[in-house]
Amino acid sequence: MDEVIPPQLLQLKGITKEFPGCLANDRIDLDIQEGEIHALLGENGAGKSTLVKIIYGVLRPDEGELWWKGKLTQIPRPANARQLGIGMVFQHFSLFEAMTTLQNVALALPTINLDDLREKLEQTAEAYGLVLHPEHYVHDLSMGERQRIEIVRCLLQNPKLFILDEPTSVLTPQETEILFHTLRKIASEGRAVLYISHKLEEVRSLCDRATILRGGKKVDACIPSEESAHSLAEKMIGQKIEMVEKKSSIEKSGMQLEVESLHADPKQPHGVKLSDLHFHVSSGEVLGIAGIAGNGQGELMGILTGETGSPASGAIRMLSKEVNTLNPIQRRMLGAVFLPEERLGHAAVAEMTLSENTFLTSADQMHFDKRGWINWPAVANFSNQIIDDFDVRTTGEEALASSLSGGNLQKFIVGREILQHPKLLIISQPTWGVDAGAAAEIHRKIQVYAESGAAVLLISQDLDEIFLLSHRIAVISQGTLSLAEAAHEMSVEQVGLLMGMRHDQKSGNAAA
Repeated sequence: MDEVIPPQLLQLKGITKEFPGCLANDRIDLDIQEGEIHALLGENGAGKSTLVKIIYGVLRPDEGELWWKGKLTQIPRPANARQLGIGMVFQHFSLFEAMTTLQNVALALPTINLDDLREKLEQTAEAYGLVLHPEHYVHDLSMGERQRIEIVRCLLQNPKLFILDEPTSVLTPQETEILFHTLRKIASEGRAVLYISHKLEEVRSLCDRATILRGGKKVDACIPSEESAHSLAEKMIGQKIEMVEKKSSIEKSGMQLEVESLHADPKQPHGVKLSDLHFHVSSGEVLGIAGIAGNGQGELMGILTGETGSPASGAIRMLSKEVNTLNPIQRRMLGAVFLPEERLGHAAVAEMTLSENTFLTSADQMHFDKRGWINWPAVANFSNQIIDDFDVRTTGEEALASSLSGGNLQKFIVGREILQHPKLLIISQPTWGVDAGAAAEIHRKIQVYAESGAAVLLISQDLDEIFLLSHRIAVISQGTLSLAEAAHEMSVEQVGLLMGMRHDQKSGNAAA
């Protein structure tokens, strides 16, 4: 008996969208069937966001056709998409923190009595295994709880197609399992899910089919469960990837970073207060700090670099010297380097050349500035060394930072810091938003750097990255830090549990 193919819910034919200097979508075909979870894969800049915005009515295609339930359709605005039955949960939530769950849901729906809405909200949440508290204020909720509001708000509009953009980037592993249960139930009802994610193991376990974009074109389609995460990554970037292997044995020596009883007040509105943090990093090791975004990682990075001033109390020692009152340049002169999360605007200036960006963080350490005279030929030579050693794809050291892809700019920034041969590297989200090939190369360089005897503090939301590179792991949650434990003694599930609770460290308990 022939297999019954579910009806097509959405079909795109030859979708093309061009911006000045960029062909974002180049004659893309895509079909999504009723009852399936369909992955849309591709590295940054592949065209995923543009295509999704066309489906949801944010953008209009220059060419091509969009068919909905077998009928040629135009979607000029998101309101039209919602009327058709297309709902979207964005990566960055659109919730008002000073309002309750119920009030936020009411804003997205036609006028309805709040008591009736409360009943519908609770019934819908229960039906899909989602726990919601209608009267709780959003500012008191975890990222997982906020996402549930977005999902239930979407469900109450009765969509036939759900679009989710990087939905697990702010979830613990346990919350991810709850989300997957919900999505499978949605699909079992004959609805469809378009799932965008860079977490390929999740795609393999959840999605029925995948469409892969590269350079604005559809380059492949596959069944994720029949692929490995490695093969999916190679399809995305179009070349072989040499995977990085976990290094288990290390030779630790003296401490290069010590943090004791650290307390710090946030410098930004709605920031996170750091409370009683204790940890240390020794030469030759990588200490990984895991956590969901918004739990104090930015505040910790600012205090360690010196950019946000001195802590309220406690001590920070780098390379055997207390640095509480030292500025970032003075800390660099001791032999520390810092790699912030934001590439353009923080780690690099978009309108400056690569050589000029090199000079910004290496002038004193590399002695490029002597008595007010800048040795630009030496800066250019160092920039070219970075480009060669870290395989940065660019036209040369005079290229603007803004002209590089995210992965190539990140490789350049990592190289700029590591090739100064510091004794301590403090790095935040080193591979956020870069393609699999660039991520593997950055991971390899960090490993080699630690093996050479340097100390590395790695702050990352990517648990695969944390477990791959770290010798010990601590978890930051609500501005508090768990005890650091050997990576081989921890599981993803344990780390996930630690992501959802406050930690109470006492002085001296953090030593491992």
